[in-house]
Amino acid sequence: MKEINEKIPTPKELEKEIAEFLTKKFGGNVKVAQPMVIQQENMDGPDEKPPKREKKISFDLKPEELVAYLDQYIVKQESAKAILATKICTHFNRIKRYQASPDVVNDMVGSIKNNVLMVGPTGVGKTYMIKLIAKKIGVPFVKGDATKFSETGYVGGDVEDLVRDLVREADGDIEHAQHGIIYIDEIDKIASSRNLVGADVSRTGVQRALLKPMEETEVDLKVPHDPISMLQEVENFRKTGKREKNVVNTKKILFIMSGAFNDIAEIVQKRISSQGIGFGAQLPKADEKADLLKYIKSEDLIQFGFESEFVGRLPVRAVFEYLDETDLYKILQNPNNPITLGKKLDFAAYGIDAKFEDKALQSLAREAAKENTGARGLVSAVENALLLYEKRLPSTNLRKFPITVKLIDSPEDTFESITNAPDDSDWESTFERLVQEEKHGIFDYIVANKDHIIGKYQMDMPSSRIDIVADQYSKNASDISRIIQKIKAYYDEIKAIELQFLKSHDVNLVLEDSAIDHVIKNIFGSKINPKKLFKQLSDDFEHGLKLVRDKTGRNRFFITREALLFPEKFIEGLIKDKMQID
Repeated sequence: MKEINEKIPTPKELEKEIAEFLTKKFGGNVKVAQPMVIQQENMDGPDEKPPKREKKISFDLKPEELVAYLDQYIVKQESAKAILATKICTHFNRIKRYQASPDVVNDMVGSIKNNVLMVGPTGVGKTYMIKLIAKKIGVPFVKGDATKFSETGYVGGDVEDLVRDLVREADGDIEHAQHGIIYIDEIDKIASSRNLVGADVSRTGVQRALLKPMEETEVDLKVPHDPISMLQEVENFRKTGKREKNVVNTKKILFIMSGAFNDIAEIVQKRISSQGIGFGAQLPKADEKADLLKYIKSEDLIQFGFESEFVGRLPVRAVFEYLDETDLYKILQNPNNPITLGKKLDFAAYGIDAKFEDKALQSLAREAAKENTGARGLVSAVENALLLYEKRLPSTNLRKFPITVKLIDSPEDTFESITNAPDDSDWESTFERLVQEEKHGIFDYIVANKDHIIGKYQMDMPSSRIDIVADQYSKNASDISRIIQKIKAYYDEIKAIELQFLKSHDVNLVLEDSAIDHVIKNIFGSKINPKKLFKQLSDDFEHGLKLVRDKTGRNRFFITREALLFPEKFIEGLIKDKMQID
């Protein structure tokens, strides 16, 4: 006989048992239909998800810190970096302050958003800079193309889709999404045509559709006539018995627009010329478009084809400079640039290690400058120069590929010569020379950015550690940040092992930088496993250091690289020092 107080099955368990019985008896022809159950507000079902905790923004960057970060990746554009870093940091620090004391801040005036307009020719790093900033500050980020809006004319839903995408990027966390960044490229394409007689309804309509989201409005997450949204609403009602209206408020969402504005220089030139009439007038030197763009005013944007209300929603303007041949060369020299790194990865896919000669980078920059498309021209120049080798080298036994200026200038002849003499000592020595040059370049780069790296990773960067970064960079097609992240992870493991040693043996063992770097180097060389390091330290030092501790009363020992290599000699030295003192 069953006990009276046996656990009563839940409706879900009953439903499962009935479904299994029907399946056995009738196969798949009969199934249980789930009724729509309206749950009470206070009922805690087993499938009920805990309410999401609001993510408070933990932004603590200062403008100079963000500029220092951008300097590692972006060549030139000092003014644009300063403006964007300053206004974006201010925007998110204001949000942080608002979260800390909402009542006080709510009573204050001055809630104008620092929406940004970026102006500059193609290929100067506008999109790249915004992606770097969004990645650094860790807020939800979406990118849209203004040409998408202009194709459909006045469709407000297209603009609102960006807000919904922001929620998806925030993993459905509406509160977190409301602190995100929406970036719209090619905004100059929605300026109304100045040659058109009458209103350009399609483009001005898109501008007006953007007005409210750029300032403050509420965007419904449910898309009208979308069957998926309707099903989600029905499912939510089935679970909760409530019809919830999920909306996103755009008050704190930062909007950043960018465009090339190719024809606006003429408008600026005419305005400057007309203002310069008179004997006392002083005209700025604006022979080039780059100089003219610095003098853009709201009236120029309005004449270009933007509504005055739209221009007013973009109070911050950052003008990007043209990139000349020297700038393009500096981009290729930067070890973080995705162009040469991407090409190294292309060859690495076939097991080929590629190294770039400095003169080759100069040649590539010279070719890219002829295209007049900024950094985009670098991609074409590199692809055109190396396509023959990428096609034919994988079929050879060559696994070292020194990319020299001769190789770029005479691809056919160079390829024939290296395939006819695959064991050429000059080819090998050239490759080794480029490896050493690359290591020196990485070393100098880290030294130049040392303060920022130390602040970011909370880890000192002695010369021995920089050598490890340079060595790993030359051996792997990887960016510097990823290598330093690995070193930091190993560094933290070693520090944890020091603590474990103290807890297990009651001996405070501290590895100095030289010892830590020796261990990290061996980890990269697969000569030691971090998990086995504790055992090795215990075998080498536990009994000896305990003996010294018991005789001297000393319980803190600094382990150098030499001590790791010769532990017995190190302990003998400690004992001798004690005997001399006695």
